[in-house]
Amino acid sequence: MKLAFIGCGNMARAMMGGAIRGGFCPPEDIIASGPHEPALSRARKEFRVATTKNNAEAARKAETVVLSVKPQVYETVIREISGDVGENSLILSIAPGKTLAWLQKTFGKPVHLIRAMPNTPAMVGAGMTAVCPGKSVSREETERALRFFSSFGRAELLPENLMDAASSVSGCSPAMVFMMIEAMSDAAVSDGMPRAKAYLFAAQAVLGSAKMALETGVLPAGLKDMVCSPGGTTIEAVRSLERTGFRSSVIEALKASTEKAKSVE
Repeated sequence: MKLAFIGCGNMARAMMGGAIRGGFCPPEDIIASGPHEPALSRARKEFRVATTKNNAEAARKAETVVLSVKPQVYETVIREISGDVGENSLILSIAPGKTLAWLQKTFGKPVHLIRAMPNTPAMVGAGMTAVCPGKSVSREETERALRFFSSFGRAELLPENLMDAASSVSGCSPAMVFMMIEAMSDAAVSDGMPRAKAYLFAAQAVLGSAKMALETGVLPAGLKDMVCSPGGTTIEAVRSLERTGFRSSVIEALKASTEKAKSVE
């Protein structure tokens, strides 16, 4: 097996599907482990990958191991698999707050570690992943990790001191965007638009705006100004947002997320 997922929850399945669709590896090269049979069954049916309830077995069979369990069980799972991880295996950790030093200490032996922070848009091939290699990781291993995470979106190298910020600005922010789409849709519904159409118009507007921000090279402030005609409807909406502290609310929410990531143990 080339790739093992220790944990088979939503994020693991998002990455799993992305890796298969993006051509990183075929289903027969993937094994997933976890304690819950419904999640394993879903992975088998959806992706045709091998599964097991034995985490150590999954780790033993793979050259790249993705630790995709909740942060609070990381220590237990690492101690469970540490004896079965090969000396040439690459370990990818996606838990917020778990530093490379903590991970190395918990494994209790030299291992090749990379910290990463993907997000759930990986499910549709539009993920964003921050990647931070440990000191013992080779260039080839770093490239392997970047290929894996790029198979379901974009991946960028970041120093470890910025990983907590990445966990909020890309890892947590999709939830905020979904809330904004929901609120935009509610407004359209209140103005008489059917719910399904409202979701479509709001979501496509967000998708198109993000594409403009990524592809035009114009700063977000400049793109905003392009939409705001003098005395028009958009500047009136912007004025309302500023009056209710929209930008400050977003900043404070992401700062709170970053602080929470730093405190995860």
